[in-house]
Amino acid sequence: MLHPSYTDLMKVANSEVNEGETPVVNSRYSIVMATAKRARELIDGAPALVYSDGKKPLSIAVEELDKGKIKILAEDESGEDEE
Repeated sequence: MLHPSYTDLMKVANSEVNEGETPVVNSRYSIVMATAKRARELIDGAPALVYSDGKKPLSIAVEELDKGKIKILAEDESGEDEE
């Protein structure tokens, strides 16, 4: 079993969503993509936001998400589609 579980990570990611609003994360895919993106940032030299003694980048990214140190933005908030 994975610790934290996908459902735990989804709860953390959606913790700031008000009742009746669309959740930011509604699938495991979203969690996987967000943590993979953060892991790539760590590999490229971004500082870890949690204690990372010897941990792999993906483990650090999952822990950052679980502790609320990083936030997953909805697609309309990411700014990537703006041109």
